[in-house]
Amino acid sequence: MIAKIKELFFKYEEIIVYLIVGGITTVVAWFFMFLVNIVIFGNPLHPTAGQNLVLSTVNWVAGTAVAYPMNRKLVFKSKDPNILAEGGKFLMGRISTYVMEVILRQILGLLGVNMYINTVVCAVMVIVGNYIFSKLLVFRKK
Repeated sequence: MIAKIKELFFKYEEIIVYLIVGGITTVVAWFFMFLVNIVIFGNPLHPTAGQNLVLSTVNWVAGTAVAYPMNRKLVFKSKDPNILAEGGKFLMGRISTYVMEVILRQILGLLGVNMYINTVVCAVMVIVGNYIFSKLLVFRKK
């Protein structure tokens, strides 16, 4: 049984570690986003379009700051010596999913979806998008 679990872990290690790192990144990003929502905006259940933009931005900045070093070291185990080029590609991928999140958050807000459901839906889409960008464009195996 233990041997089978080890085999499955090593077979799917990258995805498992990505989900763990993504979970940590999400907790950090959400902490700051919800903190801003409570402290600055008074915790509205249905933030305005402007508030949603600020919340998406806070979420993105906090998440990106945590995500790059963890993805580089723990998930994709990058040894690329050109950290600036790699970090730039990572940043471009994250900007793309940030734009996707801003648009999706605005659409869901206009549809009356509350902040908590909106946040979870956006997170799922962003996590999938970030993995695709990271795997295919940023941390490609040479």
